Amino acid sequence: MTEIDNILSSIAHRPFALPIGQWKYYQEWNNALFFHWTIPFDILRKCVPENFTIDTFGGNCYVSLVAFTMQKIRPKYLPSISLISDFNEINLRTYIDNDHKKGVYFLNIEAAKLFSTFIAKSLSGLPYEKSNIKRTDKSYSSENIQNGFYLSTEFEIKQELEHKTELDKWLTERYCLFLDKDKKFYRYDIHHKEWEIKNVDIKQLKLSYQIGEINLSDRQPDLIHYSNGVKVIAWKRQKA
Repeated sequence: MTEIDNILSSIAHRPFALPIGQWKYYQEWNNALFFHWTIPFDILRKCVPENFTIDTFGGNCYVSLVAFTMQKIRPKYLPSISLISDFNEINLRTYIDNDHKKGVYFLNIEAAKLFSTFIAKSLSGLPYEKSNIKRTDKSYSSENIQNGFYLSTEFEIKQELEHKTELDKWLTERYCLFLDKDKKFYRYDIHHKEWEIKNVDIKQLKLSYQIGEINLSDRQPDLIHYSNGVKVIAWKRQKA
């Protein structure tokens, strides 16, 4: 059994069925930090297209900042080229439930390499921007001069969670992403094995992120996760 076959055979954790048809891209989302905040619905609604239904948990809306390292991204029949395929990334996302498919909608995405930013934005249509990002095993920092976005954090990775809560799963087990582009609406289906989540001790956190009325600047997260990562396959986008 190949690695891809192994990923495709692990489906018990998915909230909906695998898409029909051949997958198109492979990628890895490694060493991921998740910061989660509750956001009032009225504020969030202004930043999300009306065609997308905002998902809630326990009556709360959430926005998450995910800082990770993208690696080995490639089309199905081609090898990855590390100069383009490997880069640090930060995405700011919220949670959508359309067509009985729970996914995410990106409010903003930042990448550390200029050429990778251009390629990713051109091919996917997602809102990639260039940012100056650096990371070590215990720190992650970013400065987006154009938008004034800033992140600086130091952390210590702890033991794996023994029992995930329903909120832990709700925030991480998302198997599609939604996109609005040129007044059209799309969905990318994805698949990976279940996230293995670890506790993480945040030693320091400074951030400045504001999109519309969503202001996370120096606001402590309501919940934090860490994961070593997942290996992801993705399908061609389709109209949502």
